[in-house]
Amino acid sequence: MNPYRGCQHGCIYCYARPTHEYLGFSAGLDFESKIMVKMNAPELLREELESPHWRPQVIVMSGVTDPYQPVEKQLRITRRCLEVLAQFRNPVAIITKNRLVTRDVDLLQELANFDAAAVNISITSLNPKLQRVLEPRTSSPEARLDAVKQLRAAGVPVGVMMAPIIPGLTDHEAPKILEACAKAGAQFAGYTIVRLPWAVAPLFEHWLEEHFPDRKEKVLGRIRNLRGNGRLNNSEWHTRMTGEGIFAEQIASLFEVGRRRAGIGARPQLSTAAFRRPREQLSLW
Repeated sequence: MNPYRGCQHGCIYCYARPTHEYLGFSAGLDFESKIMVKMNAPELLREELESPHWRPQVIVMSGVTDPYQPVEKQLRITRRCLEVLAQFRNPVAIITKNRLVTRDVDLLQELANFDAAAVNISITSLNPKLQRVLEPRTSSPEARLDAVKQLRAAGVPVGVMMAPIIPGLTDHEAPKILEACAKAGAQFAGYTIVRLPWAVAPLFEHWLEEHFPDRKEKVLGRIRNLRGNGRLNNSEWHTRMTGEGIFAEQIASLFEVGRRRAGIGARPQLSTAAFRRPREQLSLW
């Protein structure tokens, strides 16, 4: 479920950038500045959950763009959707780079009481200088770790997503990120390898040339190796998130060793057992 299309965060590597081209916009600046807002998302969500055809299942916010990007602070569409989910007790998993998620800790806590909520805080780097040019309008690494602390303190299952890992640029940080997140209270972890579909590849190449010209060829070479086809992207379902080959194996091993050393466990299983339809409950009276 994506309350927004386009994302103000401006992460140069974002695999969702090409989706804006379907709307007649560019995958570059338009993706970061022309945000499509689904103002009636909460109402549509309520209609869906009230339908007798709806089978209770985990809803993910968001699989494409961040539900807590800056505009959410004013529009509160994500919060309104969470209010609906809490009313129905339908489980939700959230992925975000923004500490704004802590604003909704009351609703997440309510859902967590029924094993119906989990939050993944995405952390790509602990280096604030790199983070500012890589993800210019996201919360700082320090703020994201603080979000982990607040959510854990509230009893909301919280983990870290190292997404994406960029070989030759951020892969060496994996153990430190896992250690820092574990100290903050992260309970589970995952990762993905950078994906550069369609227009994202030239945008990323230009970004490397501007900010890391000395590392450009190394980074692009590693990505081509990970994709196993000599190109910068491979959309094959089973390998597009993790890559293949020796560098993919090294990253997987580095992550797994770091996860075990940090004492981070497996993702929680969210439950649909408490799902209810409020109108059906009222009709009983």
